[in-house]
Amino acid sequence: MSQTSPTLALPFLQPSQAQKHVTHNEALKILDAATQLSVLAADLTDPPAAPAEADCYIPAPGATGDWVGHAGEIAIYVNGGRQFFAARQGWRADVIPTGATLRFDGSTWAPLTGDLQNLPEIGVNTTADAINRLAVAADATLLTHDGSGHQIKVNKASATDTASLLFQTGFSGRAEMGTTGSDDFAIKVSADGSTFSTALRVDHGTGQVAIGTAATDQTLSVAANAVEPTIQVRNMGGAGGAAFRMIDDVSTGDWKFKIKGDGSFKLRNQTAGVDILDIQNAPYTAIFQGPVRLPGYTVATLPDPAVAGAGAQVYVSDEAAGAVTAFSDGTNWRRSTDRVIVS
Repeated sequence: MSQTSPTLALPFLQPSQAQKHVTHNEALKILDAATQLSVLAADLTDPPAAPAEADCYIPAPGATGDWVGHAGEIAIYVNGGRQFFAARQGWRADVIPTGATLRFDGSTWAPLTGDLQNLPEIGVNTTADAINRLAVAADATLLTHDGSGHQIKVNKASATDTASLLFQTGFSGRAEMGTTGSDDFAIKVSADGSTFSTALRVDHGTGQVAIGTAATDQTLSVAANAVEPTIQVRNMGGAGGAAFRMIDDVSTGDWKFKIKGDGSFKLRNQTAGVDILDIQNAPYTAIFQGPVRLPGYTVATLPDPAVAGAGAQVYVSDEAAGAVTAFSDGTNWRRSTDRVIVS
């Protein structure tokens, strides 16, 4: 017959045993130490100098002093002395100061961690639900690198699904960026959380950009309203005015439209370093660098002078008196030389 119990190794009373209370009390001490096991520390190698009654520890590997040879065992102070009990595989201990739970695997004590794979929901300082399976309530959320770079990946099943970041006010959507309903990247805004307007869209196949419009027939397509597309370049306080520049790397063409600091406007050939057109702010005078070419017509192809408007000018190549410039008086085309109606 075994002398101890199989799980906690509690000593059994033997037939005709003298001083049975000694064996019984020893079993109670083991029960007292092992049941609902809690310790003050499990990472100390030096035994405390003045432990209190019932203080319990798990000596760490490399234990010294009275703990030599008892690393990993349960050390409890009772009746002014130290007692040691060997742990069994699977035992758990609560570390009182930290709240950590340790598990003994048969040779070492290790922190007990749950299975963090395939969890249905996680709520950090808030409650997750079936839709928001990861929910965080905090002043900020930090995602940082683990040695080099870091990516945030938002994956969807098919092109017609949505993969996006949604910005809300009072849990009502106000702005969204991502691939919504297609693989084109879009930035959308909303005033009510239900109707969204696309502010910018990038075609996923060509990289063409559309601002305020669905069309991407050009590298950049802009539509501000129903009247005319507008690209606005604003000077917010700097010196020298504001400019819009067009550069063609293939032809090396380089042109700039600019409002100068005095409010006048100029069209400049940056490649040649020449101002082709300079419109003065006051008085409103246009200065051209080089000759000005008027549109050319024959007498038979002249446009309606009323439609062209009074003051319009053209070049007539086959006027009866010879090629001549002409102007519209609102009713007829007249030769610039003598005001005679073109015939």
